[in-house]
Amino acid sequence: MNDPLFQPITINGMEVKNRIFMPAMHLNMAANYVVTDRLVDFYAERARGGAGMITVGYATVDERSGNPTNIGAHEDSLIPGLARLAVAIRENGARASVQLNHAGRYNHSMLMGGRRPVAPSPIPSRLTREIPDELDADGIGEVVGSFAKAARRVQEAGFDSVEVLAGTGYLISEFLSPLTNQRSDGYGGSFENRCRFGLEVIQAVRRAVGDSFPLLVRMNGNDFMKGGSGREELREFAVRLVAAGVDALCVNVGWHEAQVPQIVTEVPRGVFAYLARGIRDRVDVPVIASHRINDPAVARELISDGTCDMVAIGRALIADPWFPEKARHGREQEIVHCVACAQGCFDNLFKMKPVECLCNPLAGYERARELGPTAKPLNLMVVGGGPAGMSAAIAAAARGHRVTLVERCGRLGGQLLLAGAPPGRDEFRELAHDLEQQVARAGVTVRLDVDVDRAFLTTAAPDAVILATGGIPVTPAIPGVELPHVCQAWDILTGKTTVGQRVAVIGGGAVGIETALLLAEKGTLSGEALKFLLVHEAEPPETLYTLATRGSKEVTVIEMLDELGSNFGKSTRWGMMQDVARYGVGTRTASRVVAIDSRFVRIESNDRIEEIPADSVVLAVGTRSLNPLQEHVTAQGLPFRVVGDAESPAMVFDAMHQGFLAGREID
Repeated sequence: MNDPLFQPITINGMEVKNRIFMPAMHLNMAANYVVTDRLVDFYAERARGGAGMITVGYATVDERSGNPTNIGAHEDSLIPGLARLAVAIRENGARASVQLNHAGRYNHSMLMGGRRPVAPSPIPSRLTREIPDELDADGIGEVVGSFAKAARRVQEAGFDSVEVLAGTGYLISEFLSPLTNQRSDGYGGSFENRCRFGLEVIQAVRRAVGDSFPLLVRMNGNDFMKGGSGREELREFAVRLVAAGVDALCVNVGWHEAQVPQIVTEVPRGVFAYLARGIRDRVDVPVIASHRINDPAVARELISDGTCDMVAIGRALIADPWFPEKARHGREQEIVHCVACAQGCFDNLFKMKPVECLCNPLAGYERARELGPTAKPLNLMVVGGGPAGMSAAIAAAARGHRVTLVERCGRLGGQLLLAGAPPGRDEFRELAHDLEQQVARAGVTVRLDVDVDRAFLTTAAPDAVILATGGIPVTPAIPGVELPHVCQAWDILTGKTTVGQRVAVIGGGAVGIETALLLAEKGTLSGEALKFLLVHEAEPPETLYTLATRGSKEVTVIEMLDELGSNFGKSTRWGMMQDVARYGVGTRTASRVVAIDSRFVRIESNDRIEEIPADSVVLAVGTRSLNPLQEHVTAQGLPFRVVGDAESPAMVFDAMHQGFLAGREID
């Protein structure tokens, strides 16, 4: 049986070897618009890993369209760097494309030497808070011409195709949306007028590159912006784009300021593919589905069902660049799945840092962190089978060390198993499984249910040790904390205990919020039940919404700080805070718990005492390091490293990277 995922497809004469399309993602790896070795290495690895087509970018069309960390295509001097990138992708087996874009009002003046961003109308975004300059007719003509010139540079640099970004809230979609286009000239008002700028860009690009050069557009299937462009309007825009000369459409979703989550863990795999199908029904060119497609089975099903012609797999190829080849050769169990945490990719952009990856410490460091063979293989013991320990064991084994991984529990995973317990977070449990598979394939000896002590170390006699013993939950010194109805959040997340109807969660960090949401969803409708009742019109949609978001528990989160979820990643936090409100979780910030009683929790806030009724109290006040072996290892004179929470409590991202570096560097 032919695998639909690995059938070739032709786009305007360009044959692509399979249906896996890596979409453009800003990586913050260019230097003053110039392609760097880091960029070349990053994309070369994804090409070697088997992607059929790779689009880089976005790339700038003028100096107001992006910033110096973007790949540049707005000057002829940038062509040699672009050519290097094209060669690296093509010579390693993939088709190469560049996405062109203008950020419009999403650009920041501080990134443009103080110049203000431009837009169809002077309406600020929630992201920048800046009022952009309104483009006049001459300015519009200049931008259209800049797209065409940039496309010609892409073609001259040796790429196989060019893509124009016409969605995500950037300039073209700003012209299309009535939310951001309030012009009264020929570029505003009616749908036909709002389309004009985008279509002029496409027509100009087509003239610049000729009829036989493949031209793609990445567009929205739905903006998810109140007052913006919806699904039906965008389907019609797709028809007009194809009539203007577009050879394929990659269907994106949402704007950066939309309130519907798009890229985080809680978004179901492939959920937005219905938008691609809606557009595919209206056009006769290949259509590419996007967002949260991180598994070959999902990708294969979307293509087989006729939902789309190709699948855009982006962050999943950051997490595992060899995803396509593993799938092609029937080794899908070896894939390390993207968990959609956004911690290293999207969140790094807010920090002006290059993209990294929680799941793949090599991402963005393909050359700097190469795992070359060691000159002196060691008998290495890794103590602790959480993310830090597994990452260390995999890296050390790849270098040729003889590795034994010892875990005191009956399975590997550590706090990944806790992170994957709340609703919509099960990708973290998938990562635990993926790492366990990687450990096995690396030839690591695994010993479970073993509590390492001085005698064990003496008998095992390793040459070196990596201590990844993790942490334990903190128990605060609060009167009443010893009462039987008080438990740790970890006990809830692992299913070791149950709670009553009224629950007070002490601690509003990530663990506290996730535990509160887990409890708040108790008694709500499942997705399967919701679909059944909706399809059979058993209840009005408003009632079903209430039944899906109001459970059987009354949950209140109490936090000493002024805000909740301060240790979440930026991309995850806002969605979590929406869920806190959506599921009716009560909150008390800037509040200190002064006592726990059998019937309530007493808190102090603004010099006022309040009693929160509680049948159960859950502690989520933090983690402290558990590192009982360092003294023993030191006494035996063994070389050692301490990683993860055993060193200092932090995020899974830190544990994965620390473990990898320890495994790579120990000699």
